[in-house]
Amino acid sequence: MTSNTPNGHLGDDEHLAVLGYEGKFDRSMSLWANFALGFTYLSPLVGVYSLLAVALSTGGPPSIWWIVIVACGQLLVSLVFGEVVSQYPIHGGIYPWARRLWGRRYAWLAAWVYIWAMIVTITSVAEFGSGFVTSLLGIELTPEATLFTALGLLLLALAINFSGTKWLGRIARIGLAAELIGVIGLGLYLLIFQRKHDFSVFFDTMGTAGDGSYVPVFLASALAGLFLFYGFEACGDVAEEVSDPARRIPRAMMMTIFVGAVSALFSFGGYVLAAPNLEDIVAGKVTDPIPSILDATLGPVGAKLFLIIAILAFISCVLSLQAAASRLLYSFARDGMLPGHTWLSKVSERSKVPTNALIVACTVPALICVLIYFNNGILVAVTSFAILGIYLSFQMVVFASLRQRVKGWKPAGPFTLGKAGAVVNVVALAYGLFAMYLLAKPGETGEFFADYVVLIGLAVVLVTGLVYLFVARPDRKSDAPEGDAIAVSEEIRRRTGAVKTQ
Repeated sequence: MTSNTPNGHLGDDEHLAVLGYEGKFDRSMSLWANFALGFTYLSPLVGVYSLLAVALSTGGPPSIWWIVIVACGQLLVSLVFGEVVSQYPIHGGIYPWARRLWGRRYAWLAAWVYIWAMIVTITSVAEFGSGFVTSLLGIELTPEATLFTALGLLLLALAINFSGTKWLGRIARIGLAAELIGVIGLGLYLLIFQRKHDFSVFFDTMGTAGDGSYVPVFLASALAGLFLFYGFEACGDVAEEVSDPARRIPRAMMMTIFVGAVSALFSFGGYVLAAPNLEDIVAGKVTDPIPSILDATLGPVGAKLFLIIAILAFISCVLSLQAAASRLLYSFARDGMLPGHTWLSKVSERSKVPTNALIVACTVPALICVLIYFNNGILVAVTSFAILGIYLSFQMVVFASLRQRVKGWKPAGPFTLGKAGAVVNVVALAYGLFAMYLLAKPGETGEFFADYVVLIGLAVVLVTGLVYLFVARPDRKSDAPEGDAIAVSEEIRRRTGAVKTQ
């Protein structure tokens, strides 16, 4: 067990012991590797590519401002998470944070929603990534090609994750470089050399509101930002594999938000300003505008190079998602909260990673890919609740944090906001509730399933989770610590001598 560090904070092993655990992992992940993990999970390249056409056809070029709005809101959330993970630098992120801030059943529900949202996101990224791989190889994008390519991406990520944390960090850094080239580098090139529109276009609604107010149209285009800014919490999912996590993870999460916002702005802005057929894209006549923009600006060879960069980004994104999901499963199982928890909580002696949890984090998305192959229409249905589910899980942690503050909790990790913490917490909760309203708001197609599919998907996950919770009662099988934020804070202060110096 390590002693206090020279700066007065607990050493990594002692901090972990205070929280009731012993170290089983190699702390080989640096600040930059941790940041790369969060950034490649957030993946602005994947997000902008997936949503550019939808955002422009819904709200026109001004929809770009949602990137700024959501980045500011999620930065507040990351500050709250930063204080929590600084006191609780343990594997699993959302689950242990909710458990230690509130209790077992509350944490069960938050983690149940979050893990299904993550698994569906893994599936979606693998499915979307298959289009880039088949395009690069010149293969027709048939259902069979999509299935086998998606399964190949999942298995490749699993093999890399099996090799250990060092390789996870290395590939994440490669993915980070690919992302930065693919979004910032390409965005700058388009802005400087291929610009066909004036910057004032970002204030031009281009008729998307018709004869009515632009406000509801702008709100409807919020997905342009809301889909982008989650993934930063993955920095905390691997906390026990990071050196000095109580300091580094809060910084990595904030870096993920900031660099992600800059990257997304360059990418989104570059595509808009370089689009030769912007009016047609806004009018909804072009459903996949980026390939035509790339062909017109980079030529066939440049477009192929971009595909290679994009594939690297997709591989890294699947890799990071899989790693984060496995650590959440491990954390859940370590506390006895899942069926087969003994098997799921095993850590490889050789690679020091939770291999069994990784197998589940690969197998379940693979099974969903097979279901999508037999019924492609369920892709929208199974992925629609993911964003709302993740935001709900986030806000459960933010709300639990605020509840503890009201009871007298003062975060005791090396990263604290001091007196500003309560204000940031309240504003972060208000932002989160607003974001959830935008995500859950029914559509206006007139078709019940299409309009309410987000709520239906979330309801299915919530109901199944609650049924299992109250029938199987996994919370009764777990004696791990819960609701101890104030007690742990006082113990950390006692050990570091902070109480005596105040």
